[in-house]
Amino acid sequence: MIRYWENFKKYRFLLRELVVNDIKLRYRKSVLGVIWSVLHPLLMMVVLTLVFSNLFKSDIENFPVYVFTGRLVWDLFYQSTVSSMSSITANASLIKKVYIPKYIFPLARCFSSLVNTSFSLVALLLVMIVVDVKITPVMLLLPLAVFYIFLFTTGIALFLSSYTVFFRDLNYLYEVFTTAWMYFTPIFYPPTVLPEKYQFIFQINPLFYMVDYFREIVMFATFPSIRHNLICFTIGLITFLVGFYTFYRKQDKFILHV
Repeated sequence: MIRYWENFKKYRFLLRELVVNDIKLRYRKSVLGVIWSVLHPLLMMVVLTLVFSNLFKSDIENFPVYVFTGRLVWDLFYQSTVSSMSSITANASLIKKVYIPKYIFPLARCFSSLVNTSFSLVALLLVMIVVDVKITPVMLLLPLAVFYIFLFTTGIALFLSSYTVFFRDLNYLYEVFTTAWMYFTPIFYPPTVLPEKYQFIFQINPLFYMVDYFREIVMFATFPSIRHNLICFTIGLITFLVGFYTFYRKQDKFILHV
């Protein structure tokens, strides 16, 4: 781990350039450019609010903020993992020519998604002001919430990017899997929708704890309990270590399959 940390510091400038390049490519030839990082989550929130507010507005106060917080967490996770899956194969020509730490590529995709999320946080503040949700000092804990999500997401991204090199169909399987995962995460509906006997679905869903942590800070202005912090941190750390170890074991064989 120490060797990898030293390597990371050595190539941090390359990581920064890859992140900048990824953001530029994402908004290339777009009229509004990076403004879409704020506009897109706002438009998605409006659509989901219009569709689901009639179903759940009696149960959920400040429904637009409820939807926005759920989408923000999900988008960081989904964009990071999906874009990271092809990060190794997309940079095959570079990997074959020069030595570069291979984990830099999925990590760059995760960081570029994190940058987009920072713009989405600006949009979240605007929505909170419009719907009159108080902005409290507890929101200073948002970076900690984002850290937990990012740790978990990076672990999944490293794991997926390593296996996609050998099994390209994983892209299509993952798309189906994440569709189901999204609907089993209370992003635009309250957890009480599921009967008691099915509540275990949320208990085994890591993103449920991440979303709930985020909403505690934003919507309820409460400090998440130590137990909640430990759950989110443990999930994130274990996932990251598993993803890192998997990537480490597989990376030497990448050159034979890219």
